[in-house]
Amino acid sequence: MRDVLSQVLRWWEAGETFGLATVVDTFRSAPRPPGASMAVLGGEAEGSVSGGCVEGAVYELAQEVVSSGRPVLQRYGVSDDDAFSVGLTCGGILDVFVEPVSAETFPELGSVAASVLGHEPVAVATILSGPGTVGSRRVIWPDRSSGSLGVDRLNEAVDDDVRGMLAQGLTGVRRYGGRGERRLDELSVFVQSFAPPPRMLVFGAIDFAAAVARIGKFLGYHVVVCDARPVFTTAKRFPEADEVIVKWPHDYLTSVTVDERTAICVLTHDPKFDVPLLEVALRTPAGYVGAMGSRRTHEDRLARLAQAGLGEAELKRLRSPIGLDLGARTPEETAVSIAAELIQLRWGGSGRPLTDGSGRIHGDGPVHRDGSGA
Repeated sequence: MRDVLSQVLRWWEAGETFGLATVVDTFRSAPRPPGASMAVLGGEAEGSVSGGCVEGAVYELAQEVVSSGRPVLQRYGVSDDDAFSVGLTCGGILDVFVEPVSAETFPELGSVAASVLGHEPVAVATILSGPGTVGSRRVIWPDRSSGSLGVDRLNEAVDDDVRGMLAQGLTGVRRYGGRGERRLDELSVFVQSFAPPPRMLVFGAIDFAAAVARIGKFLGYHVVVCDARPVFTTAKRFPEADEVIVKWPHDYLTSVTVDERTAICVLTHDPKFDVPLLEVALRTPAGYVGAMGSRRTHEDRLARLAQAGLGEAELKRLRSPIGLDLGARTPEETAVSIAAELIQLRWGGSGRPLTDGSGRIHGDGPVHRDGSGA
């Protein structure tokens, strides 16, 4: 819902009742991840659930749902008769939940929007199918909850599970028994997490850093550029960065919270900066730590880090030379190679040309993480 939140909020505040279609599960080469949404009011539609394949059918269903007041869980896949009619030509399958939304049916929407816009973690849990009341909803924050899924024990079980998902920014379907039993049973609950965007920490105020900051912002990261040299470390030189920090890199890194969604890109090219910085970085839970430099520089860096006391497991976490081998030369091309490596590590891709492979384009991968736009 993040992608249509501004429009949804305007309709909600105006007292309108509109249809909200949300991708809740995907199979094979589905074009949009869980959490992607399309909102429909009258002759107006905002957002997308499939990139165009089934939008017409979803639009019509949303109109029907608004008229009836009853939510519907609909599956879209390749049409039996014609793959170009109401189906996904890519061969994927989407489960789309379509519900009527208004201030009456979703009174917490304003609070959810305020949390999302304020970068406060929040998740929305909705019953999709099973013995519960389909469409009933519960909103969960790290320290509180609102709404009900109908049964106290189910509320408690969902609260516990969702807070774990929210900490990791995970969106997906959980299954329970009718009274909250954790037995992968017939009651399906869709959990959409709205976690703050993951952070990309870019160290080194050079032209490569400007390109990396630009592509990091494009990928949905909250981008921080840090360097100790004030003459180079300015907002004017890094307009795409959310923060530009003048500080010794290792001092800055020790002052901020780093989690498994954080990407650390070390582009300093100077041992007096990057060795103390990497000594700190490789001891954090950051999901990605990459450093620019030649293979010769990398070997020297590893030796210095080993002398500083880092173990073999910590040193193996370092992605250096940084990025995938794309033959990049320019700062912009290098930024693309770094972005490609981040995407590969997130989803487990091979890095080979798709034309050399066979089978499905999109592997099973992990549960989808919200934070890059869906």
